[in-house]
Amino acid sequence: MASLRSNPVALVSLIVMVAILVAAVAAPYLAPYDPAAQSLRLRLRPPAWLPGGEPGYLLGTDALGRDMLTRILYGARVSILVGVLAVAIQTLIGVGVGLIAGFYGGAIDNVFMRIADVQQAIPFLVLVVAVAAVLGPSFVNTVLILGVTGWVTYGRVVRAQVLSLVQQEYVTASRALGGRDWRIMLLHLLPNLVAPITVVATLTISAMILIEASLSFLGLGVPPPTPTWGGMVADGRNYLVTAWWVSVFPGCAIFVTVLVINLVGDWLREALDPTLRRG
Repeated sequence: MASLRSNPVALVSLIVMVAILVAAVAAPYLAPYDPAAQSLRLRLRPPAWLPGGEPGYLLGTDALGRDMLTRILYGARVSILVGVLAVAIQTLIGVGVGLIAGFYGGAIDNVFMRIADVQQAIPFLVLVVAVAAVLGPSFVNTVLILGVTGWVTYGRVVRAQVLSLVQQEYVTASRALGGRDWRIMLLHLLPNLVAPITVVATLTISAMILIEASLSFLGLGVPPPTPTWGGMVADGRNYLVTAWWVSVFPGCAIFVTVLVINLVGDWLREALDPTLRRG
């Protein structure tokens, strides 16, 4: 906490991130309207604080008369949930692969690392878009695609750490006492990997939110009528001149969310790695 108090940027970012999480969780209670409720009479109304704005619609309405504030709040739930679930799957796969590859080495390590090399040879976004186009848009498909294709970073980070940790005396002692491999990996190696995994996971969540928004913008992510930030930006691209708020506000939501998560991730990296701490 001392390092957080000495870093006002990280402190503000953490407060904003918590506020976004609370708003996403409490969206049904904070949102003034139904996210799917349409009113063509109120279509493309500007924000309430601009000339011509409709009272009660703080951020205006979209082309179908739906309240922008409500849809942004509900869109936060989708983006954050996709990011968290995708990172959870990536962590399970990557940590498992990294532990096994680094602990056993040899042929097992070579096989896993060659698979990682092949996957990294394909740009991540291109791979995700290609798989999403084949499987079709849905919430489950989006989470699985991002989760299964994004394990490589975790696998490489964990493998590098394990290669160093297996040389430590406590691992040698555990082996000498007859400790089983799975016990050594889970009880002795895994606890020492919490810090790097936490940092990578925090920074990866922001990347997954961006990619989910990109998929939804292209029509390959979570399909309508579920509100998503990327889908809302896509809905407003034809009205940028006459109704800029339809795209700008969800775009700002993406920008702020990704920014504060990255800033908090940078603080975590400095806090958990003594070599990066500021003097």
